Amino acid sequence: MKVIEHLKNAEEPLISFELIPPKRGGDIKSVLSVLDAIMKYNPPFIDITSHSAEVIYEETPGGIKKKVKRKRPGTLGICALIQNKYNVDAIPHILVKGFTREETEDFLIELNYLGIENVLAIRGDDSGYEKPLPLGKSTHRFTSELVKQITDMNKGKYLEDSLLDAKPTNFCVGVGGYPEKHFEAPNLKSDIKFIKEKINAGADYVVTQMFFDNKFYFDFVDMCKQEGVNVPIIPGLKILTSKAQLHAIPKNFYITIPDALADEVYAAKPEDVLNIGVEWASKQVRDLLDKNIPGVHFYIMLNSKPIRLLMDRLKLFKKKT
Repeated sequence: MKVIEHLKNAEEPLISFELIPPKRGGDIKSVLSVLDAIMKYNPPFIDITSHSAEVIYEETPGGIKKKVKRKRPGTLGICALIQNKYNVDAIPHILVKGFTREETEDFLIELNYLGIENVLAIRGDDSGYEKPLPLGKSTHRFTSELVKQITDMNKGKYLEDSLLDAKPTNFCVGVGGYPEKHFEAPNLKSDIKFIKEKINAGADYVVTQMFFDNKFYFDFVDMCKQEGVNVPIIPGLKILTSKAQLHAIPKNFYITIPDALADEVYAAKPEDVLNIGVEWASKQVRDLLDKNIPGVHFYIMLNSKPIRLLMDRLKLFKKKT
C-alpha cells in the first residue's frame, strides 16, 4: 500500500520508523533484532536510509591512504526483507548525490520487480567524493529533478526513448522537509519554495527532519500551506540518548536543541540521560497528537531500546498480540 493510502485510511495517527543499514561487513542480525522489537507497534511502513560512496582516509603501514567506498550498502536487501518477511511496506531512500540517472533507473526497476511502491527522494549528504561520470551518463542536481524522473517512470517514460513498450511503475514519492530550514537555504521561506517545486514535480508527501521544539513543526506546516503545499507533512522525531548528542546532532543535522532540554541533560548523570530524552519525546508526541497530525516518524537508527521505553510511557499505540 502507498504511504498516502496508509494516511488516508488510518483511523488514528500512524507511527513509523527509519532505520540505517549496518556498516560494511556488519551482520543482518542487528537489523532483525530491531525489526522484531518494533513490529509490535504495527508500523505501516519503515524507511531504510541509502548511502553513496564516500572518501575514507585510512592509516596503513605505507602511510595514510585515500579510499572510496560505501560504508553502509544493503538498502535494497533490507527493504526486500521487510516487505516479504514482515509484510510491512518498505521505503528505500533514493539519492541525488553519488548516483547517475541510469543507476537510479536501474534501482527503481529492481524495486518495482520486488513490489516496493514507496520511495523517499532526497539529495543526500556531501560525502566529499565526486563520482567520475562514464561517457553518456548524467546526474541530477536537485531533488525536484529526481522526483520528476520517478514520476516519469510512473507514466511509462524511461531514459531510453526507444523503450516504447515500457510498463509504467507505481511509486508513491516522499520528500524531506526542514522545519528549521535546510542549512544551505538563505531562509525558511525560500526553502519552502524548493519543497513546492518537489511537490509540483510529483511528490506525494513530506517527512520532516528531526526537531526537538514542536513550534518549529507547526510554524513550518503553516508556512507550507501559505505557499500552496497541501500534501501530508509527517513530523520526524528522534529520542536524545546521550550527552554527546547535544553537540553531535546540531553539528550533523543543523538543528536546535532547546535550552530546557540541554540544561537538564548537562546537569544529569550519564545514565539518566536516556530517561530525560524519552520524557521529552513523550511530551512532544502528546502535543503533536493533540493537533491532529497525520502520524509520527521516529529516527531510531539500529537502537530499539529508546522507542520501547517511549511506547511504554505513552501507552497510546496498540501492540500486536
